[in-house]
Amino acid sequence: MSIFTPTNQIRLTNVAVVRMKKGGKRFEIACYKNKVVNWRAGAEKDLDEVLQTQSVFVNVSKGQVAKKEDLTKSFGTDDLTEICKQILAKGELQVSDKERHSQLETMFRDIATIVAEKCVNPETKRPYTVSLIEGAMKEIHYSVKANKSTKHVCFFPFFFPSLSSRTMVLLRDF
Repeated sequence: MSIFTPTNQIRLTNVAVVRMKKGGKRFEIACYKNKVVNWRAGAEKDLDEVLQTQSVFVNVSKGQVAKKEDLTKSFGTDDLTEICKQILAKGELQVSDKERHSQLETMFRDIATIVAEKCVNPETKRPYTVSLIEGAMKEIHYSVKANKSTKHVCFFPFFFPSLSSRTMVLLRDF
């Protein structure tokens, strides 16, 4: 019994997929997640450090490489480096459920901390605790918007529209 092992197959590990729809087609590139974040922040300059392979895919998980004519039609060039830069800059970074959940939890805690730093109980003149603010936010079913920064959410003039009068009564009761 012989076992056939493909010799030209490349296994991609620690893959983060960056997707972009352009010209009615979906294009993907295989990257390292932390490097993508660093590249977008401007800390990483070397494109070879960010990309796992210099190919543009239609589907990374199946290994389907995008056709050259589709790339030229959608991006106006067939230069893979330039196309990869465009996808990196404007594409969506795929994030796992656990990472997204962890990120939202951290944002929830950060918002509660900022609110606790800024609020004082008018009766006792003592600051509210973070756990008290978190409990009030959970009670009113406050949901964190992942696409907005925590400071933007906290300092927006209509911060917590449903937290205004109802929760202040709640907070005073504790």
